Amino acid sequence: MPKLANIKKIAQLTGHNAAIFALSASAQPTHFLSAAGDGWVVEWDLQQPETGRLLAKVETQIFSVLYLPAMGQVVVGNMNGGVHWVDLKQPDRTLNVLHHQKGVYGIERVGEWVFTLGGEGRLSRWSIAERRSVESFQLSNRSLRAIAHSPERQELAVGASDHNIYVLDANTLELKHVIERAHDNSVFALHYHPDGDLLYSGGRDAHLKVWDAHLNFANVSSQPAHLYTINDIAFHPNGQLLATASRDRTIKIWDAATFQLLKVLDTIRDGGHINSVNRLFWSNYDNCLISASDDRSIILWGVS
Repeated sequence: MPKLANIKKIAQLTGHNAAIFALSASAQPTHFLSAAGDGWVVEWDLQQPETGRLLAKVETQIFSVLYLPAMGQVVVGNMNGGVHWVDLKQPDRTLNVLHHQKGVYGIERVGEWVFTLGGEGRLSRWSIAERRSVESFQLSNRSLRAIAHSPERQELAVGASDHNIYVLDANTLELKHVIERAHDNSVFALHYHPDGDLLYSGGRDAHLKVWDAHLNFANVSSQPAHLYTINDIAFHPNGQLLATASRDRTIKIWDAATFQLLKVLDTIRDGGHINSVNRLFWSNYDNCLISASDDRSIILWGVS
């Protein structure tokens, strides 16, 4: 079992004027992006975190963001179903597409494609080169809330508000499996283990569940992990630890192999967030765990 020598709060970053819903890698390993209800996309430097740099602004709340390094572009999903292709080098080439009928809750890249999740239940595949939707289909009659990609299995998992998890071939988009009633309520968080063997899920029912991909996604673990909704799941770069973020304002660190709870980061004891923790990003730089919250702040956690 991995042992945690220490987890400490390094810095708390402020500057957004609304709840922060999305985090992403950026151009350099030491940088990351945040996006929020204020419509801002901000870049931060882990080596000099005090001041963020505004990269882009849209006119409505941002729910999801993804950086495309080769293109120098950021893909942004907003609350009204809009998908923005923000060209950082040539802002006049920025493309705004009102595509989904409701909020865009997730964006995932797979090779030359980008996938977006719509609040109306549609999954869309976009060509990165052409910046246009090439395929779109109704996966559920409820909102699609989470997406995960396993390169090893060439597979996508999509979590929905109909309580199901849909498993698709990442290349053909053939529906391979449906984990019916995976949670007692909406599935808000999904993440494959880096080796592709296990799929981890979290939902509005506050349970953390683990599914064996090699055994037709049989459930191998289910536990009440938080008091309220699990909003996100993130893996340490070495794959031995995972973190969960919750509306109960806490972040919890788990052993990825045994599913045992190792550490709770909370408001009083650790100086954590004072409102819902919405998103996590575990940077490859210096093992830094990054959390974003309804309290309009980002916290950097040093993990050893």
